[in-house]
Amino acid sequence: MKFLFDLFPVILFFVAFKFGGIYVATSVAIVATFGQIGWLKIRGRKVDTMMWVSLGIIVVFGGATLLLHDETFIKWKPTVLYWFFAGSLAGANLFLKKNIIKGLLGEQMQLPEQAWNRLNWSWAAFFTLMGALNLYIAFNYPLDTWVNFKLFGGMGLMFIFVMAQALFLAKHMPEHGTTDGNSASPPDRNAGHDAGDHP
Repeated sequence: MKFLFDLFPVILFFVAFKFGGIYVATSVAIVATFGQIGWLKIRGRKVDTMMWVSLGIIVVFGGATLLLHDETFIKWKPTVLYWFFAGSLAGANLFLKKNIIKGLLGEQMQLPEQAWNRLNWSWAAFFTLMGALNLYIAFNYPLDTWVNFKLFGGMGLMFIFVMAQALFLAKHMPEHGTTDGNSASPPDRNAGHDAGDHP
């Protein structure tokens, strides 16, 4: 449900584009993003930092598209957001010695520090590549192709990447039947023997 909630403005952008064109779609995306935050506020839920960032970017680039009647700005919006994510992950790790992915998921799972680092850098690389791919599609293919990619291509690549991350995480998760993250011990072959048989 959260995944669909986060995709809400993108889905509405896609539908609005099909019926009203790029400028109607841009207006709808701006309103939808405000609506997301308003809905969370009404329900007394916390609005995370990334959603505020997303709102700021869509207002600036979407507003420029509407004001100047130039679709170039809205095409740049996904790339700016992706590269902001990538820069945040990389910058926090390099300069603040802080692993953002670990900060987000550390309470849900326990992983070796090396695995957390690989996870953090893999997400930074993924967002960097997604930003570059968005620009390539936006400025080398028709507008309709870019809008389709924005929803289906972006969502599909994100799904594939998340599944790959899940396989990576599975190698580091505790085995079934473990307690406190420690591997379960195999049955004692000497079970049933006299206690004096043990050292």
